[in-house]
Amino acid sequence: MATVRSMRLVVSGDADVDQAELDALTSQLRQRLLELDIDDVRLGRSDGAAPEGAKPGELIAVGALAVSLAPVILRPALRLIETWMQNRPVRTVTVDIDGRILEIGHASKDQQQHLLDLYAEAVRSAADARSNDADDESTAGSQPQVAPDAQE
Repeated sequence: MATVRSMRLVVSGDADVDQAELDALTSQLRQRLLELDIDDVRLGRSDGAAPEGAKPGELIAVGALAVSLAPVILRPALRLIETWMQNRPVRTVTVDIDGRILEIGHASKDQQQHLLDLYAEAVRSAADARSNDADDESTAGSQPQVAPDAQE
């Protein structure tokens, strides 16, 4: 079974986009992502503390989404984000997977495709390396024992 990946997205609107419009844009992107075979897409939580006097609880980060997806869905998700941005008042969408950050903006189609491919490959390579390290650790103590040569 494929490992589920966590991806954090942050949508940044153009200078004239207010919070309500950014919320609407984020909801639109969430709906589009759910059309793919993605495990879960939730509104992202803020890492910061609540303002003084605010009720306790988690804060929703404006423009942020937390996405859980299978690794095979990464490239289609990145391509969907790229095409979704077209003709919308969105400056960038920042993608963060395990600290590997990609900022998708309005580059040429060829440049954007090249960056998306490089990013997806880097994330996959890092995941493969972690998987191989875990496999090495789990099999380190189970190496077959070779009997010493018997003397004749």
